[in-house]
Amino acid sequence: MFPLADAPARPPPDSLAIVQGERRWSWRELDRRSAAWAARLRERGVRPDDLVAFAFPNGPDFLALVFGVYRAGATPAPLSPKLPLAERDAILALMRPAVFVDGVESDAPLPVATPRPAPIAQSWKACTSGGSTGRPKVIVDGRPAAFPRGMSFIGLPGSGGKALVAGPLYHNAPFSAAVFALWSGAAIVSLDRFDAETCLAIIARERVEWALMVPTMMHRILRLPEAVRRSYDLTRWRMVVHTAAPMAPWLKRAWIDEFGPDHIWEAYGATEGLARTFIGGREWLERPGSVGKAGGGARFRILGPDGEDLPAGVEGEIYAMPPGGPGSSYRYIGAERRATADGWESVGDVGRLDEDGYLYLADRRADLIISGGVNVWPAEVEAALLRHPAIRSCAVVGVADEDLGECVHAIVEADDAALNLSILREFLTPHLTRDKHPRSLEIQNAPVRDDAGKARKVLLKETSK
Repeated sequence: MFPLADAPARPPPDSLAIVQGERRWSWRELDRRSAAWAARLRERGVRPDDLVAFAFPNGPDFLALVFGVYRAGATPAPLSPKLPLAERDAILALMRPAVFVDGVESDAPLPVATPRPAPIAQSWKACTSGGSTGRPKVIVDGRPAAFPRGMSFIGLPGSGGKALVAGPLYHNAPFSAAVFALWSGAAIVSLDRFDAETCLAIIARERVEWALMVPTMMHRILRLPEAVRRSYDLTRWRMVVHTAAPMAPWLKRAWIDEFGPDHIWEAYGATEGLARTFIGGREWLERPGSVGKAGGGARFRILGPDGEDLPAGVEGEIYAMPPGGPGSSYRYIGAERRATADGWESVGDVGRLDEDGYLYLADRRADLIISGGVNVWPAEVEAALLRHPAIRSCAVVGVADEDLGECVHAIVEADDAALNLSILREFLTPHLTRDKHPRSLEIQNAPVRDDAGKARKVLLKETSK
């Protein structure tokens, strides 16, 4: 079943491997379907180290195809099934995969196949990005589809059990968590879409032990009435890892108050895999706001606008060096690295290091709003907005202003039809200085962020002009 070298012993064939809704696949079924996908891909001309692009929704078929790609010796390149055709075609033209498998094919009959060995792909994933810049790019991981025994997804439990991966599997973090969990012998629970109470019901019913979420999901869980939260038996749920977007400190404290400091963990790291951090709630309470220290031999530097090293405590652009040295963790298709002459790289995040090497994030360099000479980080404003009981999700962007250069514009998903800018600014007064308050407001009844916690800020900015 496992295409990854030195994988742990296989789980019993009839034990549970994947759950989604009413669909429950055993390891035997996952083995059979992934072998059949490998045969289908070979029939279509896929060779070792080819990229195989596909656009499947969450579920067993997604994961069967991923492991089928590995069994063909190739590299999976997942795409969102919700992409507009023009955007999808632009990515495919850039990527030039050996084949593209549409989600419709998940229902097509697959050949009966006998598993056969294949070379290990030199890259275990090729994920796409471009939500913040608006320009598509493909990030081909530098690691082969073979991992040492005991390796897990940035600190997640090593083997067995049951894991909920709440976000869309085509995104890097959910994809990585699901693959590593299956490789280690854990069963995966995935969702069609995220709903807070439904999620808790599934965690209780399936006796989930750990979950990967984004802060938006956790915010919605805490917004449920206490009686609703208490109605589900969550005693087996011992760990949640959040990633993909900054988590407001007040929200993390609220989660710790609800579930305890040992329940919550935060992971930070870009798809490029330059460096990763991991910090638990207990350690976070000692260093509020930190995302942890670089692990596995990776290193961070904070550089100023002229490329100078900044001292501890001073914000600047975050540069990282992966454990394997310059250029070892990935390669781009459709983009150029942002790197110093000696090979330290940045993905555009801004933050600071303390004296002990703990990293604190501010926001993305490209998202900084300069309003009347004042630097406004959207993440800070978004954290304050989410305190309002009527706001379910939000995003903050800068829009052109003749007087200030840029002004703060907020897009919110809200329950309260009476909410307006005046009410909101009054609410924000205890939490933000006046120069960081939104000067314009857009209210909608649909989520501002997707289930991966991402907001397409380039598009939001364009539509807000």
